[in-house]
Amino acid sequence: MDDNTDVKEADRALKQKHRAMWAQGDYPALASELIPDLGAILVDTCGIKPGQRVLDVAAGAGNAAIPAAMMGARVVASDLTPELFDAGRHLAADRGVELEWMEGDAEALPFEDNEFDVVMSCLGVMFAPHHQAGADELVRVCKPGGTIGLLNWTPEGFLGRMLATMKPFAPPPPPGAQPPPLWGSEDHVRELFGDRITDVQARKQTVTIRTFHRPEDFLHYFKSHYGPTISVYKFLGDDAEKVNALDKALTELAEAFSDTHGDSPTQMEWEYLLLTAKKARNGI
Repeated sequence: MDDNTDVKEADRALKQKHRAMWAQGDYPALASELIPDLGAILVDTCGIKPGQRVLDVAAGAGNAAIPAAMMGARVVASDLTPELFDAGRHLAADRGVELEWMEGDAEALPFEDNEFDVVMSCLGVMFAPHHQAGADELVRVCKPGGTIGLLNWTPEGFLGRMLATMKPFAPPPPPGAQPPPLWGSEDHVRELFGDRITDVQARKQTVTIRTFHRPEDFLHYFKSHYGPTISVYKFLGDDAEKVNALDKALTELAEAFSDTHGDSPTQMEWEYLLLTAKKARNGI
């Protein structure tokens, strides 16, 4: 087996692990219960119009793709984990819209060059391990002059801090992989795209979470719903000392980000970066 074949096999195995990670738990429920409006915020910021051809990369159950279809766009929802599509199809049917669901790797999208008017990703492409490859694909499939729109957790916000908290307990990342929350850094995103984009508009915003009464409620929810958290705990297995240490670290983090008022649910502010840009007319 030559080196190129080895690399391809390693990448295939890595992507299978990512697919399995997001297929466990219940990310569609988490997205609809905790952050139902983020997809629509991205769609509105992208200025999506009827008739436009739109690609939602790493779309999950269509948190952004479905609002785009509701605007009258012709939408393709692409994701490495097609197990998430069933929930999306049901939600799309409930909303009275149709869109195309297609399995696809964000680092090797199954589309032609310059195919879409808008290419967007809501908390999706940030989890592709090789950031430059993901950025290159977003640019490649977008038409010159088209819109690229991204919504990603910031490194210093709650979800960025949560992922960093879990990192010492997780298996070592594969060679070349970068931390997902870097996509929430405007400087990092600008570096990934370089002069292939223009008219960059970026701002940090927060989503308010009022679902949990106690930090422990957050912990239990993410241990049962969120694929990355579930995967880390599976990796720890029966190591009670490390499990307890991670429980403590995540609970303390949630407490640090919580604002509690009596018997009311705790309030948390989760920060994200909202960024849009145009593909340069000479972009490739």
